[in-house]
Amino acid sequence: MYNCMAIETQLKKWGNSIGIVIPIEIIQDKDFKEGERVIVNIEKKISSRQLFGSLKEWKINTQKFKDEIRKEEHD
Repeated sequence: MYNCMAIETQLKKWGNSIGIVIPIEIIQDKDFKEGERVIVNIEKKISSRQLFGSLKEWKINTQKFKDEIRKEEHD
């Protein structure tokens, strides 16, 4: 049985490895314990700038799109 949840976190360098930090709120909410095995599904977050121009047939209000990019840069 799987109890799935999506979170956004950053990759961190740990020695010769790269790891992720799971926020304490998630640990407590899911009642995770040190040493438990978990399944992690990994997807790279794609920014609006990376998407720009990749969808040739897609129609969007360009001003709204630019506003979203600027908002994303400040987050």
